[in-house]
Amino acid sequence: MSVLPVPPEGCGGCADRDMVIAAQAAQIAAQAAEVRDLRERLGRLERLVASNSGNSSFPPSMDGQPGRKRRAPRPRREGGAAKRPGKQPGAPGASLGWRDDPDERVPVRPAGRCGCGADLAGAADLGTVASHQQVDIPLVTARVTQYDLHAARCACGRAAVAARPPGLGLAGTVTYGPNLQAWCVYLMAAHAVPVHRCAELAAALAGAAPSPGFVHGLLARAAAAVAPANRLIRSLVIWAGAVSCDETTVRAGPGPSWRRRYLLVAATPLLTCYAVGDRDAAAFARFVLPDLTGTVVHDRYQVYDHKSLGTLTHQLCCAHLLRDLQAAAEAYPASAWPAAAAAALRHLIHAANRARDQGLPAVPPQTASPQAAAFRSAVAAGLAEMAAMPRGLRKNYRQPCQKLLEDLRDRENDVLRFTTDLRIPPTSNQAERDLRPAKTQDKISGRLRSETATRHRYAIRGYLSTAAKHHTDTLTALRDALLGTPWMPPIPDTALNPAQP
Repeated sequence: MSVLPVPPEGCGGCADRDMVIAAQAAQIAAQAAEVRDLRERLGRLERLVASNSGNSSFPPSMDGQPGRKRRAPRPRREGGAAKRPGKQPGAPGASLGWRDDPDERVPVRPAGRCGCGADLAGAADLGTVASHQQVDIPLVTARVTQYDLHAARCACGRAAVAARPPGLGLAGTVTYGPNLQAWCVYLMAAHAVPVHRCAELAAALAGAAPSPGFVHGLLARAAAAVAPANRLIRSLVIWAGAVSCDETTVRAGPGPSWRRRYLLVAATPLLTCYAVGDRDAAAFARFVLPDLTGTVVHDRYQVYDHKSLGTLTHQLCCAHLLRDLQAAAEAYPASAWPAAAAAALRHLIHAANRARDQGLPAVPPQTASPQAAAFRSAVAAGLAEMAAMPRGLRKNYRQPCQKLLEDLRDRENDVLRFTTDLRIPPTSNQAERDLRPAKTQDKISGRLRSETATRHRYAIRGYLSTAAKHHTDTLTALRDALLGTPWMPPIPDTALNPAQP
């Protein structure tokens, strides 16, 4: 660091000395500003490197990146041992059960020759001594079926022609049937199989050889077929008492590799509704948000509070809050308030789950009040600690924690709303689960070049997800839609009569 020389006293250069001192002061101020900027940049880099799936919204797949801090082990539940993978104690098991009415019985008789040399084919049958059942699928081979439409003449003299079965093309043409079409669409929309690979699978497993162009065209056909069901799904989401919302990036449409769109989802345990757009208030306003009548469970993203979305009832996702509190605990290891706030929040979530299992409408006050008070005290302690922090350190490191604490203080009702109405989930995990296939799609197919085809994919995906949540066979539901009779979700009584609780 260079420092300007100061002329000695008595040299008659007072004016020059004042100029040098002023230049030194300016240089020191510039260096201090540069140091502050470097500290801020270093703080951002340290927070970025320290971020993982346990203290931020980063997916678990990023935890193994070089240089990234390892995720801290999850705290054990109070009074319980660590949760082991696999079946949990008391959970119902699943196995292949014996069927008294098998689809087929195959008698297996002794073959060859007896020890005496006689052929066992002529031996007396002594009956069944042991039985085995095996669950398998038949080998699939595409078959060509010709439908001959007959005409008949009535006694009155009029002639009638048989109706064409659904799914057939024009007379004299050959088309692929609804089973093969549904299979291809299911592979692409539900399992992210690329178009060319889907055509190859159809050729290898079924003996059919649809072209990639035909397979890709099925997406638009299927999206149009499920459109009536998606309109009903959207309406039911609007009438739902609580809706989990989330968004994630998808690489779709033309443009450079960094250009991304956003996939929005509004989900309940029985419904899934997708939309592709931007991450701004206009895109959210075109989605279901302005029309929702229930509580919106979300991750504190600022767009949910935009005035264009109207007056929404909020529940802040406690899973995101717990990750933010974990990040605060790692940023301030000597502070007790992050662990105290997280412990109170976990106790309230556990109490809500127990109350829900007991059929209660809310967490009993004698259980909720002490934990809510502990949560409130932890937040107050954190705010006091932030206020007492040195100004430079406070400016460089406290911004995320300060905003978190202010939200926990000012939006306490939005944080703890799930304790007063057990129909509201404490987390938006349902929406995150419904978004997870989008990240799988990104990893498998990379960029989807057509934004229109991407919309078709998620229109189909929302229909299939909703059918699966109702324990409906998704492949059958897709085949029925292609035949013109899509599966429709049942309409609950609360949607027909909003006055009911």
